[in-house]
Amino acid sequence: MSESNGNGTFHRNGKMATIEKLFQPVQERHDDTGNKVTVVGVGQVGMAAVFSLLTQGVTNNIAMVDVMADKLKGEMMDLQHGSAFMKNAKIQASTDYSISAGSKICVVTAGVRQREGESRLDLVQRNTDVLKNIIPQLVKYSPDAIFIIASNPVDILTYVTWKISGLPKHRVIGSGTNLDSARFRYLLSEKLGIATTSCHGYIIGEHGDSSVPVWSGVNIAGVRLSDLNQNFGTDSDPENWKETHAMVVKSAYEVIKLKGYTSWAIGLSLSQLANAILTNANSVHAVSTYLKGEHGIEEDVFLSLPCVLGSSGVYDVIRQPLTDTERAQLHKSAQLMASVQGGIKF
Repeated sequence: MSESNGNGTFHRNGKMATIEKLFQPVQERHDDTGNKVTVVGVGQVGMAAVFSLLTQGVTNNIAMVDVMADKLKGEMMDLQHGSAFMKNAKIQASTDYSISAGSKICVVTAGVRQREGESRLDLVQRNTDVLKNIIPQLVKYSPDAIFIIASNPVDILTYVTWKISGLPKHRVIGSGTNLDSARFRYLLSEKLGIATTSCHGYIIGEHGDSSVPVWSGVNIAGVRLSDLNQNFGTDSDPENWKETHAMVVKSAYEVIKLKGYTSWAIGLSLSQLANAILTNANSVHAVSTYLKGEHGIEEDVFLSLPCVLGSSGVYDVIRQPLTDTERAQLHKSAQLMASVQGGIKF
């Protein structure tokens, strides 16, 4: 008969007349799809990521890990009940990290939540302590996985993950300013009256208050807006485009104030990054990566720059031409990260 093995998957065990009459076995079945993604943390961000990964067809093999057994089982069952609406998804969940074995990607969203009015940097030590328990377990069961970190403050916790895991830098990626850049493009699109996907621009540096808008690179169909407005994005810009970046920085705090947390946009962002890796897309995304040596940065820090992502993680860092102002802001961001990292207790 078919029996549950306790983690949401079923196998044939023993003989049942109906099954014997229905199936003529040709070979032994196996579960490996090659696109397994483990998501650690089934809070709002983790579940938004899982939902995006499954419904967008990025993977049909998900493992979820959390310390809250009841919540974990409930989320698993709820998703399994939607199996008929998805692409033959295998959905597993457990408090035991062995469920994550053989993952191609491990997405870490676990950690204490940012409170209203609390900066991401205030979360550092509390979430570092959480990662000390999580990362070694994931590495143990999926030593070849690419790690995507979403827990905040994401840049510092990506650095923490790199240090704890011992993995090469190209396999530890922070979700970084992929979301900030998406927010930036959305706000630009609202002002310009065209699709978000047709507005091109990057936020680099910290995923947070010291993020850097690359005004010099903002373009529509290759037309740089700084060529049309020489004060574009500066303090002396009569059109006040600078407020667009201020809105990007404030937007997370605004959403947290209004609904208590952010979830959907970061879930979609994580899904996009996972898709780039699983499909070996060689596509460019603003993610947090090891930046020492880039743009003259001398600190051991992870910050966001546009990176080429594929099946082995980060393949290349794009060397954007930056203005002196943009480079100075990036350096300030790096110095801030380094100063906070200096106080972390591993």
